[in-house]
Amino acid sequence: MENNKVSIIGKIISGFTFSHKVFGEGFYMVDVSVKRLSGQADIIPIMVSERLIDVHENYIGCAIEALGQFRSYNCHEGVRNRLLLSIFVREVHFMDEFTDYTKTNQIFLDGYICKVPIYRKTPLGREIADILLAVNRPYGKSDYIPCISWGRNARYASSLSVGTKVKIWGRIQSREYTKAISETECEERIAYEVSISKMYLN
Repeated sequence: MENNKVSIIGKIISGFTFSHKVFGEGFYMVDVSVKRLSGQADIIPIMVSERLIDVHENYIGCAIEALGQFRSYNCHEGVRNRLLLSIFVREVHFMDEFTDYTKTNQIFLDGYICKVPIYRKTPLGREIADILLAVNRPYGKSDYIPCISWGRNARYASSLSVGTKVKIWGRIQSREYTKAISETECEERIAYEVSISKMYLN
């Protein structure tokens, strides 16, 4: 699928956990730490087939390149749905140490705006617009991917209407937040989104 392409390079920082089986093929989740130019890291979950990698080995600390698609899954939590995002891996390569962090995290999406963009300003006056992009998959399925744009891109995005077809280039980023479960309970969670660097009407 040419409308959803991701490539990341980073270090494996967790073991493999079983996700599901399709036609006897097991799929497993593992976390990869991907460095930003700033030195900070994004923790990105990848879903990989047991046919691509030996899921019983310990690869913590190993550098890998993963190529695939950014996908969303609905997870039912009580009466609510939660959108889970991960990279569905089509190719994986083990690498030596990597230093060019400009190429460690790249994504291209071609899809439709499926929710009215939300435009806002930070306390320091930085402009931001949140977009939810629907990217078609085969067999009538779609992935719903949260994207965030800044500055001039944010102003441009805020003028777009639901159903507009756009092409987006950027990077996947992770963000920690606190979710209130009840009046007394909170839970630390991680949200994933695409930080947009370029955006064009298709």
